This record gives sequence, C-alpha cells and structure tokens, in this order.
Amino acid sequence: MLTAAAFVPSPPLLVPQLAGAAASETDRLRRAALDVAGRLADSCVEWTAIGVAEVGRGPADVAPESCGTFRGFGVDLPVSLSDAPPTAPDPDMPLAALVAGWLRGRAAPSVRVRVRTLAADTPAAECTRLGARLRAEFDESTTAQGLLVIADGANTLTDKAPGAFDERSADVEAALDRALAAGDPAALAALDPELCAAVGLAGRAAWQVLSGVFGDVTGTGQPQKAESSYSGAPYGVGYHVGMWLP
Repeated sequence: MLTAAAFVPSPPLLVPQLAGAAASETDRLRRAALDVAGRLADSCVEWTAIGVAEVGRGPADVAPESCGTFRGFGVDLPVSLSDAPPTAPDPDMPLAALVAGWLRGRAAPSVRVRVRTLAADTPAAECTRLGARLRAEFDESTTAQGLLVIADGANTLTDKAPGAFDERSADVEAALDRALAAGDPAALAALDPELCAAVGLAGRAAWQVLSGVFGDVTGTGQPQKAESSYSGAPYGVGYHVGMWLP
C-alpha cells in the first residue's frame, strides 16, 4: 500500500558539510527536506526513491544494502540506504541515491530505500508507465510503501544559474510549481520533454514518474492532498519540497 509520496531536490548543497559558506543560505531548504523525509518515514519503513541520472551516466538500480560516499563532491561523508551491516562505500553511487541515503540517515534511520535513476531523456510515456507499474507494486504490497522523488526544476532561471539564463524557464518552472502545489498529475505528464531539456529541467523524467503513480492511467486519480513546503530558486535553480497523499 502506498502511504505517501514526498519530493525533494538533489543538490549536494543540501548537505551542510558540502554547502560550505552556502549552508546558512540553504538552511530553510534543508530543514524542509529533512522534515518531509521524517514525515514520510512516519508512515512507512520502505521507500522507493526515483531520480535522474547525472550527465554522462546511465540509469541505475541501487539496492537497499548499498552504501556510498560524497567523496566525489569534496567530502568523504558516507551514507547508507538501510541499517544492513555496512559495506565498502561506493564512490560512484548516483547523486539521487546519495541524497536519499543522507536524508535517511538524518531523518529516517529505520527506513530501507531502493533507488532507481532514469535517463534525463526518458520519453514521457515511458515515465508515466513506470509510475503506473510502481503504483501497482505498492498497492499489492502488504507492507506500507513510500515514494521519494528526488528531482530539480529548471537550472536557467537567472543570469548566474548553472545553465545561464533562458527567458522560457520562468514559465516552465511556474507550471511545475503549480502542478506540485495542486497535486495535478496531468499537468506533470504534460511537461514538454524538449522544452524541459532546453531550459535545464533535468528532473522532468522523475516528475513524470510521479505523475504516473497518481495519474488516471492507474485508475487511482489525483492525490487526496497535496502539500508544498518549499519552492524557490537559490542560485538560479528551481527546488521544490512537498508531499502528495493518496
């Protein structure tokens, strides 16, 4: 049974040790992400995390027994996806899995997390089909299940953004924000893959998996409740934190 779906962004600056001087500037974002992770853990002890593979890397499935480290981002900070006996940290663990592991360690230590990352250019229909399959798995399970979507918005929202400025990004980001705040899976499914790629909205594939989990294609309809606890664009990148309840 699916109990809740939470969403958080993927930047390493969520981790204070990696944020450096930006740690105080991103404190509200960090607190929102930890809060929503803790609330998700209150409803279930098994999570499926969905993210997007980094540029140059393929899709991946990461088992709950896995451990990783943020060494590649400048600090050898280990994380794990469950309370299984620790193994040697994988220095190449996908960023989405690292973020899931860090949130688990800080806010949900009893949780087991399996992680799946998709290619950023995964077709929309494939994303929604995956979401529908996940929903069927959740509903067939006798164990309470939670979904954690780890995805960013556009990275072209200001002149100093990582992707530079694109005048189209504000409208795309606003559409994403409205869809998440309203619990509107149809609006997420309608995000245009080419336009999202152009404005650096690499999280589009993960957002459309969320759409499939709650979309009419599953026969379940819209979420009963949608909450948005953070929406902002520090450093010109859109970040969103919230929860959908079935």
